[in-house]
Amino acid sequence: MDNQVKPAEALDASGNSAEVRDRVLATASALFYRQGVRAVGVDLIVAQAGVAKTSLYRHFRTKDDLIAAFLQREDEEFWACWDGVARLHQADPVAELEAHLLWIGERVGRPHYRGCPQLNVAAEFPDADHPARQVAVAHKQEMRRRLQGIAERLHVPRPQELAGQLSLLINGAFVSSQVLSSSEAILLLRASARALVSAAHQVAV
Repeated sequence: MDNQVKPAEALDASGNSAEVRDRVLATASALFYRQGVRAVGVDLIVAQAGVAKTSLYRHFRTKDDLIAAFLQREDEEFWACWDGVARLHQADPVAELEAHLLWIGERVGRPHYRGCPQLNVAAEFPDADHPARQVAVAHKQEMRRRLQGIAERLHVPRPQELAGQLSLLINGAFVSSQVLSSSEAILLLRASARALVSAAHQVAV
């Protein structure tokens, strides 16, 4: 009889629950982003993570919960980047907006970029009650809220309107990533944003 412990069993037996959860989530996140959430099954996730299926369900009650956790992970990483940039330009909203469009444009231009994960998942799950779609919607609402904060600091007459326009511009870049060259997104984002801000200043109150 073969008494050798299988890799998944060995990891499960280690008792390190946080490590197992992190491994499952990291593996699922990579697969979901590359292949789409509907195309990736639980069996593939546990096989590549090297854990037992029972371990996955111990930390994520359903696949939908795992998808929501994937988006929450992406959400936290995105806002960590945003906050880091914002801290550098607290006194200059023009410079802050330009800096955000720089790192977002760089992200869009990455060789293996497959678009915004929140938009991708929202497209795959039209049901408004799906937990992953709710995370995606909250992410986009937060982006618009932050852009409105910048617009208010720019002292435009209608900051909410400018925030909506900038949000549409950024999301459009995410969706258009497959047809843009590696450096084109930054140029288009910045030029378009400048035109929107200029036009916003000229709007009558």
